[in-house]
Amino acid sequence: MSHTSFSGFTHAAQQAQQWVKELAADLRWSEPSACRLLRSVLHAMRDWLPPAETADFSAQLPVLIRGIYFEGWDPSAPEHERKKRDFVLSVRNSFGYDDDVDFDVAISAVFKLLDRHISHGEITQVRNSMKKSLRELWPAD
Repeated sequence: MSHTSFSGFTHAAQQAQQWVKELAADLRWSEPSACRLLRSVLHAMRDWLPPAETADFSAQLPVLIRGIYFEGWDPSAPEHERKKRDFVLSVRNSFGYDDDVDFDVAISAVFKLLDRHISHGEITQVRNSMKKSLRELWPAD
């Protein structure tokens, strides 16, 4: 493995770890729980967005986070209901039920993380492709 590709891999790991650390700090959670939440929300987003928007959004994710985003994706799968309740249930089912987690707050924290790291234009496109009730969890412009 060349030095350049190894340093690129190291940078990708550092970027992913930084995102998880930020989310953990925002929620005052452990990093493993924050990572599990990030994965759960990204998978729900991926399954809710139209395929073209899924690809556009993914282009701005760090390499390792992008891998998590696409892990297990089946673009031919039938579309899910696009209601906020269904999105939250999808995240909760993927994360694992936990009485101590307010999933609206947790999902909002992931959206805020994305808002800090993804371009405003892309975030606007993603938000606009979601139902109004789900957009309420996203930070205001």
